[in-house]
Amino acid sequence: MTDIPHKRFTFDTVFDDRGGVSAPPRVKKNFTLEELELAKAEAFAAGEQSAVAQAEREAAVALGQVGQAIHSAFSTLAAVAHEHREGSAMLALACGRAIADAALDQFPEAPTQAALVALAREVEAQPKLTVRVASHLVERTQAALETTAHAIGFPGQILARADAHLPAAAFVLDWGDGRAAFDPTDAAARVTQALEAAIAAEGLHAEPLLPASEG
Repeated sequence: MTDIPHKRFTFDTVFDDRGGVSAPPRVKKNFTLEELELAKAEAFAAGEQSAVAQAEREAAVALGQVGQAIHSAFSTLAAVAHEHREGSAMLALACGRAIADAALDQFPEAPTQAALVALAREVEAQPKLTVRVASHLVERTQAALETTAHAIGFPGQILARADAHLPAAAFVLDWGDGRAAFDPTDAAARVTQALEAAIAAEGLHAEPLLPASEG
């Protein structure tokens, strides 16, 4: 018996779904210089496109992170700006109150005079005005109101009376058909409450940190 050398099975036969047999395409083993250069250029272009796409993805992620950081920074700045506005408003209020207190200490009759001027039309037909003030300000207030009444043309009688319960610069003005009162402590408290309410309502929704043209 003649020994016939067996050919190694290379698994190069392809069977399709219908039982047909086909041989796979042969891989070209020899390439020209032009083909090698073309393959090299195509591989380089594919790699370059892949690198550009990766860089673009990384840039998009970086930009998103920058945007989040900016948003967080502006939120923090808005809170700081609101706190600064609140502190500035309270400081201005404290300064204003200090100035007002000093002015009232110097001219405690001024609020009563201002009230009489403001109420000139209300009291012009009244025969008498009664004003209650702190005990040590009766004479001073009487003289100041008589001067003011003469200036505005009020012909009625003005009578200042002492009230031990009223602080300096406070008064109660009565003209029969109505009355007006002023207490510097109560007035200061109302101003403070109004300012605090305005700041609370404003919250973090005040004017933008940057003008629209610079945003």
